[in-house]
Amino acid sequence: MHKAILRQLGYIVVICMLGACSGADKPTKSWEVAVKGTYSAAISPKAQFAIVGSITHGASLWRVKDHERLFNWNHKKGEQTNVMAAAFSPEENFAFTADHQTMVLWDTQSGKAITFWTAPHEVLSVALSPQANFALLGLADHSMVMYDVKRGGIKRTFYHKNRVRSVDLSEDGRLAISGSEDNTAKLWDVSTGKLIYDWQHEDEVRLVAISRQGDRAFSVSKYDKAMLWDASSGDAIGELPLKSYALQRGLTFGAAEFSADGRYLLTGSSDRLVQLWDVQNLKEIKRWLLPKRDAWKPTGTAVTALAFGEDNKTFYALASNGYLHVLTR
Repeated sequence: MHKAILRQLGYIVVICMLGACSGADKPTKSWEVAVKGTYSAAISPKAQFAIVGSITHGASLWRVKDHERLFNWNHKKGEQTNVMAAAFSPEENFAFTADHQTMVLWDTQSGKAITFWTAPHEVLSVALSPQANFALLGLADHSMVMYDVKRGGIKRTFYHKNRVRSVDLSEDGRLAISGSEDNTAKLWDVSTGKLIYDWQHEDEVRLVAISRQGDRAFSVSKYDKAMLWDASSGDAIGELPLKSYALQRGLTFGAAEFSADGRYLLTGSSDRLVQLWDVQNLKEIKRWLLPKRDAWKPTGTAVTALAFGEDNKTFYALASNGYLHVLTR
């Protein structure tokens, strides 16, 4: 009994050391969208929809404003699909899901599958271009590929030296960013395949994001830095402050999203913390701590997907424990 209490107290101390207990608000509203948690999640750019890749009941499409499940999405009839990566097109008309072997493009209005393919390799991350003309796939075979969604087949390949863990696209689909276990984040010209910038970290890059305008980029290394970059010049704008003990434990950002106007960056960490940052001065504006499923069990909960509301005063977060949260500024 005493050991259990001590373990729980130790866990609370660690969370407080990471800053989560200091000035963090609670969500305004929360809804359960997966009973046992999720493999993957995505929120559409305008926060109209969410894809939930559940551990127990396959994938589903939800309408965010009234937390209604609209469609169940599985890749094979009569079977539950473990969806490991998901994304929306900028217009929110299309959605994309991938498991280890297959990929499907969906119509978000009708819920129907449009096309189905076999994955070129294990898909670790995905981003969808305007009108779903192509999907950008981060693969375990050390490459990022531009996949022709309408016709099928790889149109272009972008190379790394290790697994590509994270990818993102500018809103117009012209610039792509990739993050790899080879300790680099790379910015690419999608139409030519040309490497524009190669940003080095001291450990594997687990997360990348690019602003909708394509002028700002963000890269996060597991045991290194979280850097904001000027995507026009390639220069470092600065480093988001992470405590050294958080870095040593690998507690870093697992989700990130720029606001539509590029003024703000929303980040979510592996320890339930969501933070809003001013991109110009890298100052934290607001923070929220997401609740655990069971308050008295030291189970981890990571932030897996984020989105801005239209007024930059309402925000949405999906957590790995299966909850969708509304956050207010």
